[in-house]
Amino acid sequence: MPSAWPSASDLMTPRPVTLPHDAPISTALGMMRTRGFHEIPVLRRSRLIGLLTFESIARRASRALTTKVEHLLLLPPLITPSTLYPEIAEQLLASSLRAAPVVGRKGELLGIVSRTDLVRALPGLPQITRGRLPTVEEVASPSQTVVGEDDLCRNLVAQIRLLEEHPLPVVDRKGRLVGAVGVKDLGAVLWRPVTGGKRDARAAKTALDVRVGSIMHAPPVTVAIGTDVAAAARRMSEENVSSVFVVEDGRPVRVLAQADLLGVIVARSRPARGRARVEDVYVEISGLRGSGDPGLLADIDHLIAKGLGRIHGTVKPRLLSVHFAPHATHRTNELTVEARLHTDEGVFYASHTGWNLMAGVAGLLDELVAQTRRTAEADRARHRRSRRPSGAEETSSSDPDLEAKIRAATSRDEE
Repeated sequence: MPSAWPSASDLMTPRPVTLPHDAPISTALGMMRTRGFHEIPVLRRSRLIGLLTFESIARRASRALTTKVEHLLLLPPLITPSTLYPEIAEQLLASSLRAAPVVGRKGELLGIVSRTDLVRALPGLPQITRGRLPTVEEVASPSQTVVGEDDLCRNLVAQIRLLEEHPLPVVDRKGRLVGAVGVKDLGAVLWRPVTGGKRDARAAKTALDVRVGSIMHAPPVTVAIGTDVAAAARRMSEENVSSVFVVEDGRPVRVLAQADLLGVIVARSRPARGRARVEDVYVEISGLRGSGDPGLLADIDHLIAKGLGRIHGTVKPRLLSVHFAPHATHRTNELTVEARLHTDEGVFYASHTGWNLMAGVAGLLDELVAQTRRTAEADRARHRRSRRPSGAEETSSSDPDLEAKIRAATSRDEE
């Protein structure tokens, strides 16, 4: 009988740091910078009314630092003390939050549970570590976005959503990894000191006109190709980081973030036996901004459902992550669509680049279907070879004359 999953009450940090609803942004920023927080629960009296995130502040950088935090709140997912580990992982993935509050029956705040809490517990969970573990290159994302050490910090503001997911690799002029830059590093320079409650208009430059190399943290935490996800999770916890870089010849080729490990958690928690349905597959879509076409997401869902139906006949899908990455240039409308599929036969990855979003989704699903079918064919071929009588191949290849005599005798008997 499998061990029970830990619940939020086992994982959460009780009595978390909070802010009152009328606290100014300046207080929140100071708390985030000094304590390394990305999310802070906000209370009115003792009841939770929302969550303040660094991203919600950064996207409103023009607001005065005296603005009350209650104007910048997000509604967090509902997590109770009895919510189990896999569901917490799903909630954090779906909301793109690093942490979420744990509340009681009356809406009172009991604690906070974070991605870090889940990653720290991952190596000790038999449900996760049972069987062959994926390696970092199987689940990590390609390191397509890198930052030059001579780039200006103002360029990082456009990458704030990605920075919320994981720090970005910083490379020198030869493309070698020299450091990493994250939300905490950017927060140190995002807001200048104020004079008389307003920004200092006399300054010729803003605080963001500084080199990334001057704020990055170094050396970056790296892992080798072939490292399994449990070992990578332990390294994250030991180094107290939210991501590690997979390097090859000194260059970052992939980045393994906490969100990638949450995907492994969700995939491993899917039903392992019995006849699963396509509807049971957990689908995560990220990077897709709002569109003027209200049917876009429905069309993408329809394509994904058809693709999963084709895959389901070959292998058993458990989790599909689809990420849209628009190219950071005004000269092209191209984007890259990446997909990672967790199945009972392993992890499959595909990507497609082009200007047509729907063609990109259809193309990478076709590639995943082809990959899973090739894997199934290889498995069937191995099974056929294992069932072949011992020595059959040796007799055929080592004594062709004997084989011919046997065929001739057989044909005479039939006559």
